[in-house]
Amino acid sequence: MSTILPGNTAFVLLSAALVMIMTPGLGLFYGGLVGKKNVLTILMESFFSLGWVTILWIIAGFSLAFGPSVGYGFIGSLRYAFFMHIHEATSLTAYKIPLLSFAMFQLMFAVITPALITGAFANKMKFKAYIVFLTLWSFIVYFPVAHWLWGGGFLQKWGAEDFAGGIVVHTTAGFSALATALYLGVKKEKDNPHNVVLVALGTALLWFGWFGFNAGSALRAGGDAAVAFSNTQVAASFAAITWILLDIARGKKLSTTGFCTGAIAGLATITPAAGYVNPQASIVIGIVASLATYGAVQLKNRKGWDDVLDVWGVHGIGGFTGIILLGIFGSAVILGSNGLIYGNAVFFGKEVASAVLGAGYSFALTYGILWLIDKTMKLRVTDEELKEGLDLAELGETAYQ
Repeated sequence: MSTILPGNTAFVLLSAALVMIMTPGLGLFYGGLVGKKNVLTILMESFFSLGWVTILWIIAGFSLAFGPSVGYGFIGSLRYAFFMHIHEATSLTAYKIPLLSFAMFQLMFAVITPALITGAFANKMKFKAYIVFLTLWSFIVYFPVAHWLWGGGFLQKWGAEDFAGGIVVHTTAGFSALATALYLGVKKEKDNPHNVVLVALGTALLWFGWFGFNAGSALRAGGDAAVAFSNTQVAASFAAITWILLDIARGKKLSTTGFCTGAIAGLATITPAAGYVNPQASIVIGIVASLATYGAVQLKNRKGWDDVLDVWGVHGIGGFTGIILLGIFGSAVILGSNGLIYGNAVFFGKEVASAVLGAGYSFALTYGILWLIDKTMKLRVTDEELKEGLDLAELGETAYQ
């Protein structure tokens, strides 16, 4: 192991810990946005993902996502199933880190991505059905898409880029969320935010962890990590303030929830481009992030789609927009024969095509998973359970006495 660089290894492990704290942070963020009778259920959905997806990752998930390609680069082999052979190589010779540290870093991405979707079906899905959904979705959607773009799959070989998860995390989760919202329909009992302090605390943990999410994706403590770190802060800040200004322009009051939502939108949108663009581009990305996601949320409201906590609008459209903006700002320039500089239209086209493929695949397969679960077990909570509160009905406990 003499080729291992301790500094890079420590950096990746620290980044993994930062990404890990994002999942409980997400649970708190979502928990504050639902009613007090349902806060533990959605919090537990995030925590359960942290435990269950870890098991799936060790058994086969890491190998399917990052093992040697089979099936024309659609999925990885089972070489690393149960973490076999994982001590025999470093992840990439350029970074000189143990493959195990890379596996644990990527695990935290696999954990939080399906947890993001829970905001779309808050208070609508039975917990047992959620466990089945979590399992099938990880194997059918997340592991293959991660391989396509990060594990040596066909999109990566084609030249598509996704620095830290614009497609792999946010587009897959967001468009899967839209599928769940449409499939499960509108619930009868409206649930209002019960604790904005939890929303703010969850945002703080997500924002804090996002530095590991983006900077850690450089896989080494160097200049590219510093670029990703700074772009993360810049985009989130500009997006949060832009969201506030959009609220004010529409005659609404400045709100904590609005600021937090805007910050999350900026973080999601900068994610695919964080290590590839300069700080000036990240300013534009942050502003466009709020414009795009704010508009998507308004569209959802007009259409009556019951994406309860705006997962599609914020994460799906945010990640998708980030990929498009990466195609614009991250393109290599070409000097034409007339002396004019043109953007690399080929790279832009690859980014757009990859985003569309990721969104379409995630939506269609998620809809199919829900249909399959619905045909084999009880998928939706009943009106009586919702009236009682899912914390008591599903978990037998309450957050507040």
